[in-house]
Amino acid sequence: MSKPKNKLNISTLPHENFSEVDCLRKTDQYIKKIGNFQDAMMAEQKTSILIVLQGMDASGKDGTVKKVFSGINPSGINVHSFKVPTEEEFSHDFLWRLHKKTPSKGTITIFNRSHYEDILVPSVHALKDEETIKQRMEDINCFEKLLSNNNTIILKFYLHISQEEQGKRFKKRMSNPKKMWKFSKKDINESKLWLKYMSIYEIIFQKCPGWNIIPSDNKHYRNFLITKKVYETMKKCDFQYPKTFRG
Repeated sequence: MSKPKNKLNISTLPHENFSEVDCLRKTDQYIKKIGNFQDAMMAEQKTSILIVLQGMDASGKDGTVKKVFSGINPSGINVHSFKVPTEEEFSHDFLWRLHKKTPSKGTITIFNRSHYEDILVPSVHALKDEETIKQRMEDINCFEKLLSNNNTIILKFYLHISQEEQGKRFKKRMSNPKKMWKFSKKDINESKLWLKYMSIYEIIFQKCPGWNIIPSDNKHYRNFLITKKVYETMKKCDFQYPKTFRG
């Protein structure tokens, strides 16, 4: 594969004028507005939203889901995490397990890890040849186009943390009984392959466009940027409540 442009050559930290107080205030405002938009979206039932979250271990995917979407009606949102495929999933094409989890009209679905794991892991660990990986990226683009053609808005976020920050978070997990369950020795082994993962992510960003790179060393700044993007996207949709009874 050709060497891509370096999109990850940006800071993982907030900008220099970052104010945590302002960030928290604006984030809460966006969360409330997102909840209002989602209520109208559920009533209108014309559009769906797919949120794709990717990032290295401890980048804050779970925390993002918990905070950013805290103002949403639970009946209108689903969260799915895709890890090692089951035996049944292996017997189908790699997108089979994802397609059936995509959002229905009026709802939001979050992929906490996604179809991009089927590019990352086989590439980093040399489980698939280059031609297969290339074909998978083309398949993903077609898959996402299919969803878009059926009024599914796709928002892809890469939570960009530094390897140093990841190490700090690992230590906190190992010393905190409430977070220890999240840690695995496998996480350390995967972290040693950091540069390989970054290289594959760069290829993904080049071949599968539409990504939002989110500086995520600071969780408040991360949440602010994601809530802002979700809010702005939903605002443009101009969801309308139906003016007639159903049926």
